[in-house]
Amino acid sequence: MSAQTIRLTTAQAIVRFLKVQYTARDGVERPFFAGCFGIFGHGNVAGIGQALQQYPDFRYYQTRNEQAMVHTAAAFAKHSNRLRTLACTSSIGPGATNMVTGAATATINRLPVLLLPGDIFARRNVAPVLQQLESEHTQDISVNDCFKPVSRYWDRINRPEQIITALPEAMRVLTSPAETGAVTLSLPQDVQAEAFDFPAALFEKRVWHIPRNRPDTASLQRAAEWIRAAKQPLIIAGGGVIYSEATETLRQFVDQTGIPVGETMAGKGSLRYDHPLCLGAIGVTGTLAANILAKEADLVIGIGTRYSDFTTASKTQFQHPDVRFININVAEFDAYKHSALPLVGDARVTLEELAQLLQGYRVDDAYRARAQELHDRWEAEVDRIYAIRNQPLPSQGELIGAVNEHGDPDAVMVCAAGSLPGDLHKLWRARHPKQYHLEYGYSCMGYEIAGGLGIKMADPEREVYVLVGDGSYLMLANEIITSIQEGYKLTIVLMDNRGFKSIGSLSRSLGSQGFGTRYAYPKDGGLPSDEAGEAVADLPVDLAMNARSLGAHVIECQSYDDVVAALGKAREIDRTTVIYVQNDRYVSVPGYESWWDVPVAEVSEMDSVRAAREEWEEMRSRERYYL
Repeated sequence: MSAQTIRLTTAQAIVRFLKVQYTARDGVERPFFAGCFGIFGHGNVAGIGQALQQYPDFRYYQTRNEQAMVHTAAAFAKHSNRLRTLACTSSIGPGATNMVTGAATATINRLPVLLLPGDIFARRNVAPVLQQLESEHTQDISVNDCFKPVSRYWDRINRPEQIITALPEAMRVLTSPAETGAVTLSLPQDVQAEAFDFPAALFEKRVWHIPRNRPDTASLQRAAEWIRAAKQPLIIAGGGVIYSEATETLRQFVDQTGIPVGETMAGKGSLRYDHPLCLGAIGVTGTLAANILAKEADLVIGIGTRYSDFTTASKTQFQHPDVRFININVAEFDAYKHSALPLVGDARVTLEELAQLLQGYRVDDAYRARAQELHDRWEAEVDRIYAIRNQPLPSQGELIGAVNEHGDPDAVMVCAAGSLPGDLHKLWRARHPKQYHLEYGYSCMGYEIAGGLGIKMADPEREVYVLVGDGSYLMLANEIITSIQEGYKLTIVLMDNRGFKSIGSLSRSLGSQGFGTRYAYPKDGGLPSDEAGEAVADLPVDLAMNARSLGAHVIECQSYDDVVAALGKAREIDRTTVIYVQNDRYVSVPGYESWWDVPVAEVSEMDSVRAAREEWEEMRSRERYYL
């Protein structure tokens, strides 16, 4: 070995490279990778597995499920404002494809995660190997090609020296505020173990400086003119506000201008819930306050949002005939949506510069007063729902209130799928920018417990409340074991409504009567019905016992008061605790001035479906193009 090269296996070189990657923003420097999750098989045990064993200063974490470890890494990255992440390694075949769902979740949510799946032999002579997908059309294919559409960068390393160029490209994408997402480096198992004389410079410390890009000056001036001309402007705060650490800047901007704020799922917490101009959630799962002003707004200022159909209520939310959009976003792709005036830049510096151009400007006093009055009306509605004491089973809304009012106010709450996200978006009172952690870009069932683990790893001093329904819990509960093994305590509030509450409600609204959404014995040889009031025999499933079997401390509750008491007890317990409670699947939080486009069968023999189709056609006519 010369002074300029180091002889290492490909896998050893990858781990050594990852150890010395750092990010810096605003003068704060931090290691980018906090370690590597992995499950080993023949596709990586002697490659990446051996390398992780050889370099114990790069922390290895054992996990139970490949999809779950990607969720954990994504949640870690989200809570770290995308400035840190973890790597994830798997064997070939099913171990690799188990990570595809996690990759999609990370990429759709624009969260950096590095995936290192094992792959088939590059030298091919022993093919087909165990778990190999064969094709009669090409030998240059494996199941890892499934990662291509759900990765922001994908590469297959067929020779050791290819990592010399592939690894910097992977880091470029992972650390890009605009381009980040899942990065997949497929690693043939023979190449992982193959040695090469790598240049020593590859393993020198490298700091990736995260820029705060500024928008075009002329576009900023034009945006200021649009704002000054607007009568009823409205801000939509998305995840970009939080990732750029612009929450205080947004508050100052709102105080200066008087422009009210609605929040997306990813942006909730951008403004404290008790700020008089915080209207709360916007869109399909929005509040009465935000959705009323959204319909009337003549100018919408989107900050760090990608305008999902839940935010736009399937393009029915903004009904002013002359509505215009200004979009502040680091990604040009998102900045141009809705034919907007694009301000392509970092949210914090863009708001700072825009505030300078708006010195002396404030919205009309009557408009500001109306926004504050709507804010107050909404807070009274939240109080009403929190105070419900439904019998014999508590409602989901009141249980959310129990956690929000009686849990640790500095904690983080995490959720992802089912009916909980919609109710949380409306009802949760966010007291700090990281208190509300929702994975709703993909709304992936099973994210909750794995995601809670990632949050706790990123911020060990905070309490983490995982709110999860029985359907999502059953998808991926096994990272309870990992949380206990690693000493990361979670408080999991498990709400059991004996089925898929969200889709049951949606099915009933579409005239399909909750078909196939109840956890119950089949009726008359078919799927169980879900009609309210119908006697259905529940399955003999004991989720509390299941949680105990995974090592959690379990507190079983029957009422709102029981849950409040359990929250206090849980804070005294030193390991992951599950608060189990059954809740009423038919008591829902209302919708408020909003709609979601889910097409209904155009023809049907069912009266309920025909009636739902008529309503759908009327609402469908309100969808707009913004040109």
